[in-house]
Amino acid sequence: MNPQLTQWAIRHGVSHVALAELQTIFLSPATCPTNAMVGKNEATVSNNVRLEASRVGARLWRCNTGAYQDQSGRMVRYGLCNESKQMNEVIKCSDLIGIKPILVTQEHLGSTIGQFVARECKAGDWKYKGNKHELAQLRFLELVVALGGDACFVNAEGSL
Repeated sequence: MNPQLTQWAIRHGVSHVALAELQTIFLSPATCPTNAMVGKNEATVSNNVRLEASRVGARLWRCNTGAYQDQSGRMVRYGLCNESKQMNEVIKCSDLIGIKPILVTQEHLGSTIGQFVARECKAGDWKYKGNKHELAQLRFLELVVALGGDACFVNAEGSL
C-alpha cells in the first residue's frame, strides 16, 4: 500500500479495513460484466463488445495509437495519450473509445447526456498481471472513471 495514503488514513481516522476496501475499488483492475458471447482472440472480443454497445445505444470506435516517420524524417504520433513517447509509457489509451446515452433526471430536466466510455479489450484467456504495459492501460481507465466516465478491461468475461 502507498505509504502516503496510509499516513493520510491514520490522520483522518480511516480504518485499515476501509482503506483496504478503497484500495480494492480503485487500485485493482476494473473488469466489466458482459452478456456478449465473446471469442478467444482480442479482435473477436473487440468486435463483440462493439456490437453489444450498439445494442444498448452506445457507440464505440477503435482508437489506434502509434508513431511513424514522415517523408521529411519528422516523427508523427497519433492517438490519445500519445503526445510523446514518455507520456505513452505512463498512460495508454484504451482500444475502444466512445459515448453512451445517460438519461439524467431532475437537475437536468430529463435531458439525455453522453458519458465517455473506454474499453481495453483483451483475449479471452487474459489475466491481469500488472506489468508496465497493463499498468499504463489501467492508469487511463482510472482517469476516465475518476472524471465520471465508464471504463474497464474486457475479455471473454467482461464488457458493457
